[in-house]
Amino acid sequence: MSEKNSALFTNDAIVLGILMIILAFVFATSGSDSPFWKKFYTYFPPLLACYFIPAIFNSLGIISGEDSQLYFVASRYLLPASLVLLCLSIDLKGIINLGPKSIIMFLAATTGIVAGGPVAVALVAYVAPGLLDTGSEEAWRGLATVAGSWIGGGANQTAMKEIYGASDNLFATMIVVDVVVANIWMGFLLYGATITTRVDKWLKADASAIEDLKARVASYRASISRQPALSDTIIILAIGFGGTAFAHWFAGVVTPFMESYSQALNEWNLSSLKSSFFWLIVAATTIGLFMSFSRYKKLEGVGASRLGSVFIYVLVATIGMKMDIVAIFDNLGLFAVGIIWMLVHVSVLMITAKLIRAPFFFVAVGSQANVGGAASAPVVASAFDSSLAPVGVLMAVLGYALGTYAAIVCAQLMQAVSP
Repeated sequence: MSEKNSALFTNDAIVLGILMIILAFVFATSGSDSPFWKKFYTYFPPLLACYFIPAIFNSLGIISGEDSQLYFVASRYLLPASLVLLCLSIDLKGIINLGPKSIIMFLAATTGIVAGGPVAVALVAYVAPGLLDTGSEEAWRGLATVAGSWIGGGANQTAMKEIYGASDNLFATMIVVDVVVANIWMGFLLYGATITTRVDKWLKADASAIEDLKARVASYRASISRQPALSDTIIILAIGFGGTAFAHWFAGVVTPFMESYSQALNEWNLSSLKSSFFWLIVAATTIGLFMSFSRYKKLEGVGASRLGSVFIYVLVATIGMKMDIVAIFDNLGLFAVGIIWMLVHVSVLMITAKLIRAPFFFVAVGSQANVGGAASAPVVASAFDSSLAPVGVLMAVLGYALGTYAAIVCAQLMQAVSP
């Protein structure tokens, strides 16, 4: 893997300013009446631009996602706050009414990843076995960590590294494969959210339950909408960041308790329960759900979800900043495996969606709940509508639970077909 030179701007205060200017530029131009920008955003949606422009800046060495702490801040502080605020107006009845297709598509996404790994390894090994050369190590051991990440998350990925003994160098290479391939796919999902009606028509899907949920939330927002006062905004921020504080406290209490049972959890392949990020997301989501039954739900009328969406867009920019487009050329063999793997995953999803006539929303969120986890599943869900963000979070938590089990099956299959 090639060494990356130091970025032009490494001060996070400057980098944050650059990201905010990028977001402002995208929102200003996407609302323009200019024929050029209207055509541009027809093919390159605003959310996708907020994601890819920072990736270009990172690839050109203007900023560095590797050196910056902004993703950590956004994922640990802004993401939990956004989950609390986006869940304030959650419609649990509407989510339940989405039916079993959402779970079926999530499981199809997991199946696609479990099957995709060995198919990709076998195909590349047959066509060009030299592409899987990683020195003295077996490539499947490193690819097992990708399976852990794509089904569960960072905790599952680390667990797979320990289980199969991938070296630090191989692990570092696999992280690049994981991030770049997953982020390319996320870009396609964000674009797909803008053409979901056309895709649903092709799938012959019934999206009435999703539209009903969106309509119910929109109707509720309209019924309580009013001009926000400064005190309203302060209260919203207090709830968002107060909830985040409680979630961090809760994670800080539960994680050491879980670590005291580390041996038993490892034996049962439940190492994700030792992840503080897992408990942070669970706590923030739960706080939002409980508060949706209180009088604070009416804060949606003064912009609770709007502020939550601002935090999500900042998170999108920091996720994009982690993608290095140039890194694709550093190890084409492993990227070939990653791309074929992702194509199998997508094929299983689309075939399943076609068979059960599931809306593209379930395809996108089911996939991202696996591949991206709790940090990006609500981002993809929000691309369809901010009211749908909690669906992405709930699915991502399910991914944490299945991550290590499914990844072990995938790893064993990859070992069986490795040259």
